[in-house]
Amino acid sequence: MNKVHYNIQVIGKVQGVWFRKYTKDKAEKLGLNGIVRNNMNGDVYIEVEGKNDVVNNFIAWLYKGSPKSKVIEVVLEESKFVGYQNFKVIN
Repeated sequence: MNKVHYNIQVIGKVQGVWFRKYTKDKAEKLGLNGIVRNNMNGDVYIEVEGKNDVVNNFIAWLYKGSPKSKVIEVVLEESKFVGYQNFKVIN
Protein backbone atom coordinates (compact mmCIF):
# COMPACT_ATOMS: atom_id res chain seq x y z
CA MET A 1 0.00 0.00 0.00
CA ASN A 2 1.26 3.47 -0.88
CA LYS A 3 2.36 5.84 1.83
CA VAL A 4 1.50 9.51 1.56
CA HIS A 5 2.59 12.78 3.15
CA TYR A 6 0.30 15.77 3.70
CA ASN A 7 0.97 19.27 4.95
CA ILE A 8 -2.21 20.43 6.66
CA GLN A 9 -3.48 23.77 7.97
CA VAL A 10 -6.37 23.54 10.44
CA ILE A 11 -8.23 26.84 10.72
CA GLY A 12 -10.67 27.81 13.46
CA LYS A 13 -10.66 27.77 17.25
CA VAL A 14 -7.82 25.26 17.48
CA GLN A 15 -5.40 26.83 19.97
CA GLY A 16 -5.93 26.70 23.73
CA VAL A 17 -8.34 23.75 23.35
CA TRP A 18 -5.88 20.81 23.55
CA PHE A 19 -6.02 20.35 19.78
CA ARG A 20 -2.33 19.38 19.44
CA LYS A 21 -2.57 16.77 22.22
CA TYR A 22 -5.70 15.17 20.76
CA THR A 23 -4.12 15.24 17.29
CA LYS A 24 -1.01 13.46 18.57
CA ASP A 25 -3.13 10.87 20.41
CA LYS A 26 -5.25 10.20 17.29
CA ALA A 27 -2.19 9.94 15.02
CA GLU A 28 -0.47 7.51 17.38
CA LYS A 29 -3.63 5.42 17.74
CA LEU A 30 -3.77 5.13 13.93
CA GLY A 31 -0.02 4.39 13.63
CA LEU A 32 0.79 7.62 11.76
CA ASN A 33 3.95 9.71 11.96
CA GLY A 34 4.61 13.43 11.67
CA ILE A 35 4.41 16.68 13.60
CA VAL A 36 1.84 19.16 14.88
CA ARG A 37 2.49 22.78 15.94
CA ASN A 38 0.69 26.06 16.55
CA ASN A 39 1.08 28.82 13.98
CA MET A 40 1.45 32.45 15.01
CA ASN A 41 -1.83 33.31 13.21
CA GLY A 42 -3.91 30.98 15.45
CA ASP A 43 -4.05 28.02 13.05
CA VAL A 44 -2.51 24.60 13.64
CA TYR A 45 0.01 23.12 11.18
CA ILE A 46 0.36 19.36 10.76
CA GLU A 47 2.59 17.12 8.68
CA VAL A 48 1.33 13.54 8.61
CA GLU A 49 2.60 10.39 6.93
CA GLY A 50 1.26 6.89 6.60
CA LYS A 51 -0.86 4.58 4.50
CA ASN A 52 -3.27 6.48 2.29
CA ASP A 53 -6.50 5.05 3.73
CA VAL A 54 -5.34 5.60 7.33
CA VAL A 55 -4.27 9.18 6.58
CA ASN A 56 -7.71 9.79 5.05
CA ASN A 57 -9.28 8.55 8.31
CA PHE A 58 -7.07 10.97 10.27
CA ILE A 59 -7.98 13.87 7.96
CA ALA A 60 -11.69 13.15 8.43
CA TRP A 61 -11.14 13.27 12.22
CA LEU A 62 -9.44 16.69 11.94
CA TYR A 63 -12.77 18.27 10.98
CA LYS A 64 -14.00 17.32 14.47
CA GLY A 65 -10.77 17.80 16.42
CA SER A 66 -10.62 18.09 20.19
CA PRO A 67 -13.84 18.37 22.23
CA LYS A 68 -13.53 22.16 22.68
CA SER A 69 -12.18 23.02 19.24
CA LYS A 70 -14.25 24.58 16.47
CA VAL A 71 -12.73 23.69 13.09
CA ILE A 72 -13.72 25.98 10.24
CA GLU A 73 -11.48 24.64 7.48
CA VAL A 74 -8.85 21.96 6.81
CA VAL A 75 -6.44 22.83 3.99
CA LEU A 76 -4.51 19.90 2.49
CA GLU A 77 -1.37 19.85 0.40
CA GLU A 78 0.12 16.54 -0.68
CA SER A 79 3.90 16.65 -0.43
CA LYS A 80 7.04 14.55 -0.65
CA PHE A 81 7.35 11.67 1.84
CA VAL A 82 9.85 12.61 4.58
CA GLY A 83 10.06 9.44 6.67
CA TYR A 84 9.10 10.61 10.16
CA GLN A 85 9.67 7.91 12.79
CA ASN A 86 7.02 9.06 15.30
CA PHE A 87 4.46 11.81 15.87
CA LYS A 88 5.58 14.86 17.85
CA VAL A 89 4.07 18.03 19.23
CA ILE A 90 6.37 20.93 18.34
CA ASN A 91 6.26 23.96 20.64
